[in-house]
Amino acid sequence: MAPSKKSRPSSIDAFKRVSPGELFWNFITFDRLMTGPVIHLIYWAGLALLVLGGFSIVGGAVGVALREPDIWKWFLAVPVMVAGFLVLAVAALLWRSFCEFYVAIFRIADDLRVMRAYVEQDHQRPATPPPPAAPDERPGPDDDLLSKI
Repeated sequence: MAPSKKSRPSSIDAFKRVSPGELFWNFITFDRLMTGPVIHLIYWAGLALLVLGGFSIVGGAVGVALREPDIWKWFLAVPVMVAGFLVLAVAALLWRSFCEFYVAIFRIADDLRVMRAYVEQDHQRPATPPPPAAPDERPGPDDDLLSKI
């Protein structure tokens, strides 16, 4: 089941909650990683470049086919056009997975930061030692073997 839109704030919401001074301070000190929200912009810019490149391949194939009246140019242009669409689809999937990898890495870093804060908070409280374990009085199967050595 997919999480609802309300459960996770968007990247734009994350920037809205931070004042410019805090944003600048986080930029200088690396207290908050900014690549997570920025990766969305990088993804869309890269996807636009991929689509532009893919359609230029398709447009070039159609241009070659229309320039010459011979039917053999169409036999060359159609496979190039199909290959251009396939390359565009594969490149878009690879770009998406590449960007998702970076998002996952930064979410792991955020989770580790939360875990570290929880552990540091837990260590500040006085811990009670666990009760001592009662010794086992029954002889084990290896006790006889150890006594013969």
